[in-house]
Amino acid sequence: MPVMTDEDKTAQHEAIQAVVDRVTSWQDGATEGTVADELAKGFTEAGIEVPQADQDALASAIQENHGEIHVGEVLG
Repeated sequence: MPVMTDEDKTAQHEAIQAVVDRVTSWQDGATEGTVADELAKGFTEAGIEVPQADQDALASAIQENHGEIHVGEVLG
């Protein structure tokens, strides 16, 4: 697997944030399973590979916080 440049990492981070923002905006009150499914669907549509552990962490954060989620804070 090729090494990601800082520019690649930034672009991927921005794409992940866009999917998270979209799911967060209309998933308020949804179950964590629904949120996880919608995140996975969004990542697939965007052509982004996100490890399952990261998807799970994002779904949990969306479910628990019911507000704006910052990918960098959740995933480190």
